Amino acid sequence: MNHSSKVLVTGAGAICGAGKEPEEIWQAVREGRTAFAPIARWDTSNFPPLASEIVDVDARTLVEDRKVHKLTQRSDLLGLYAAARAIDASNMVAYRECLDAVAAAAFNDRTGVYVGSGGGTYEISYDFFPLLTTAAGDLRTFGTELTSTVNPMWLLRTLPNNVLCHVGIRYGFKGANACITNHATSGTLAIAEAAAAVRAGEVDRAVAVGHHAGLEPQAGLYFQALGLLGVDAVRPFDVTRNGSLHGEGAAALVLEDEAAACSRDASVLGEFLGSGCVSEGEGLLSVRADGNGLARAMALALDDAGIRAAEVGMVVAHGNGTRASDASEAAAIRRIFGSGAPPVTAFKWVFGHLTAASGSMDAVLALLSLRHGVVPGIGTLRELDPACAPLPVSTAPQSPRSDVALVLSRGFAGMNAALLLRASTDGRG
Repeated sequence: MNHSSKVLVTGAGAICGAGKEPEEIWQAVREGRTAFAPIARWDTSNFPPLASEIVDVDARTLVEDRKVHKLTQRSDLLGLYAAARAIDASNMVAYRECLDAVAAAAFNDRTGVYVGSGGGTYEISYDFFPLLTTAAGDLRTFGTELTSTVNPMWLLRTLPNNVLCHVGIRYGFKGANACITNHATSGTLAIAEAAAAVRAGEVDRAVAVGHHAGLEPQAGLYFQALGLLGVDAVRPFDVTRNGSLHGEGAAALVLEDEAAACSRDASVLGEFLGSGCVSEGEGLLSVRADGNGLARAMALALDDAGIRAAEVGMVVAHGNGTRASDASEAAAIRRIFGSGAPPVTAFKWVFGHLTAASGSMDAVLALLSLRHGVVPGIGTLRELDPACAPLPVSTAPQSPRSDVALVLSRGFAGMNAALLLRASTDGRG
């Protein structure tokens, strides 16, 4: 597909258990430093206790305004932090402050926000547990004491679009916007929708955020019961892989129309080239062994970008370490690239599955990998599973064959999404 104007990446922000800035996280990946440790928030004696938590970061570090803390959850604070870092890196606010009142108002009207959210979590119901215990099944008691026991801000704190709202409120951005809750493809789709809005001329620029903080005992127990939770590590494509481990985090990109970016002499990290998203339409947990859904998403992204598979320099796989998903993903990559696939890597082995934030984080790290000229190895890979072979993955770093990255993302209910990004190594589009 031909597009009249480029969509450039002019800012990035990220936080997870491996670091609080994109470069810090990328260095952890590059050096093979995993962020998994025993969960400290609750008793983990009934299921595997490892996860990638963000430690030594208080709420004021994430969001300085204490009033916002009362209206949001931990996941929201992470999303707001990543968004703020990306906005700061883009220098857009400093540019706006130099404009006159009319131009600044127009700038705000032409700036959008797109957020990939994990939606509701089990912990949003925890505020009700003490009252449920006290009421002992008496609904009259429960109803009478509800407003004096449960924080009246409960409803506002549980809104899935909190990050979208508070980014707009904090910065005065009034353009097109959307909140996407589509499991692990949420952050990926936020980037795709933001880019589509820029391409369509709905906005001149947009902040795209993915965030999730789903480390909670109920979720852990359910993932374990489904056989999806790993034991001691995430081992993408390895013959010994046994599941995924969870993490928490957020990542954000600022996407900007080329003309708008050039008009303010913005530094450029890369370019959005294209995207694709499909559903396999077969079940909530089913994964097609032939990789049909993911292959179709990749094909759509290549068509959207107007490039050939041979032009892709590296693939960032979803690589969640579950047996069915990894084998299916490898099959999809072979369907698109045949025997000529570029180097393939994955990042969840370092900081875990970030669910709604996973695609956003992978996109940020993909651009950094290309800018550094390195495809990081998968440090937990020891022996490639024959069910995934042939696949050009390695424990050691590899060299990308071009400046284009294909980022893959998958979620429950057969959701599959793909992004194509080109890195800028000189700061210009």
